[in-house]
Order: sequence, then structure tokens, then C-alpha cells
Amino acid sequence: MYYLKLMRCFATASIQNELMYRSNLWISLLHSLLNLGTSVLGLVILFGQVETIQGWSFSATLALLGTYLTISALRGLVIGPSLDALAGMDGEVWSGQFDFTLLRPVNVQFLASVRHWQPLALVDLVLGLSVLGISVNQLGQTLTLANLLSFLIALGVGIAILYSILLAFSGLVFASPGFLFTWIFDAIFQMARYPVELYPGWLRLVLMWIVPVGVMTTIPAQALTGGLPSSVLIASIGLAVILLIGASTLFRYGVSRYVSASS
Repeated sequence: MYYLKLMRCFATASIQNELMYRSNLWISLLHSLLNLGTSVLGLVILFGQVETIQGWSFSATLALLGTYLTISALRGLVIGPSLDALAGMDGEVWSGQFDFTLLRPVNVQFLASVRHWQPLALVDLVLGLSVLGISVNQLGQTLTLANLLSFLIALGVGIAILYSILLAFSGLVFASPGFLFTWIFDAIFQMARYPVELYPGWLRLVLMWIVPVGVMTTIPAQALTGGLPSSVLIASIGLAVILLIGASTLFRYGVSRYVSASS
């Protein structure tokens, strides 16, 4: 309960800070609508030429796009802003402000992961969920409880994997403050807006199990459409657990190597 109260305080403070610049709401809304419009338009043009691509219909690909937008929104809501404030350009590791974070009587990983919120990302979240709802309607099939449960589990796995990767990169910044690892990941993450079946075999393997951005979006979309084998879902859960443990260990190791700016 103590940590939940802290999260509520962090979120409240972020909302109050964001309300000081109300014009940001309209700028964020415009950006979100443009991002959504260009993404959907690309699919409309693509599937205007063919009915299916590697077994993926327009409705199923739209579900994948909705999953991608939802996960991106959740990243932009809290995970991204918090870890960027720690390890991003002009972050605490660069400026030495991490000294004060270490002095606080709270778990360092928790504080670094949820301290900063971006409330305007809720706009992206609503749009992503709306795309998911439209895709389910377009599929023309009844959404069973089993499919919905599998989708929620797979979505949770995707979010856990995303958090693990970003946390691991934050840990690496302690060893190499001059290199922004997330820039490379962001370029790869853009590929997750399309089904992994569209990519060559070697790249498909990379996107599923080495830099598993495909697990974040393709697997939840397959779960929603009822085309996900239970073995793949179990394997993705195992992967998420391994990555969470590894990323947390790497982050703690990075923190142990931190040299105070005042030293």
C-alpha cells in the first residue's frame, strides 16, 4: 500500500505539472491523430491491393496495430518518462542528480521506474484501445472469454518485456553514460507495428526471441484472433520472467558502479 500511495502521489504531481501548459493537450492530440491516421492509412493502402499477407487479414493486422499503439501509450505514460529522466539525455546519471535518488528511503528500481508520468499519453491509450475495439468488430467473430484472457496475459507479457529491455538499457548507461541505448531499440521497435511473418526468416527469429519486439505485439494480436498456440504463450511468459530477472540484476549492478558527481 505504501508503494501504491507513492505512485498516486507521483501521478498527481505529474498531472499538476502538465496542467500548467494546457496548449500541450492540443499539440499532443494532433500528434496522436496524425500518428494513428498515417498508420491506418498505410494498412488501408496495403490491403487495398491484396486480401491477406502471410495469413494476416486487414482486421487481424488492425488488431496488431491497436496492440502496438496501446503498448506504446503505456510506455509513454510512465515507463518511458521515468527511465528517460534517469538515463536519457540530461538525465540523472549524466547530471549527478541520481545522488539524491539514492538517498531516498525507497527501492531505487521502483523510484526510477514510476516517478515521472506523462498524462497526455492517455490520449494515445484511448486511441489504441479504440483501434482494438474496431478490429474485434471487423473480425466478424465472437470474442470468447478464453481469447480475451489469452490476449490480456499476452499483453501483460509484452509490457513486462518492454519494461525489462528499457530497464536493462538504463543499467547499461551507468557503465557507458555517453551512449543512448534506447535510440537503437526505438528504431527496432517500429518494426513491431507489422506482423513478424512479413519479415525474412532470420529477422523473424531476431524479432521474436533475441530483440523480442514481435512478442510484444504479434503474440497478443494472435491471441485476440484465436490463432495463438498455448505453447507459444507459455514460452513468452517464460521469456518475460527471465528478462525481468536479468534486467533487474543488470540494473542493480549498474547502480553499484555509479560514481557520485560530487566525488
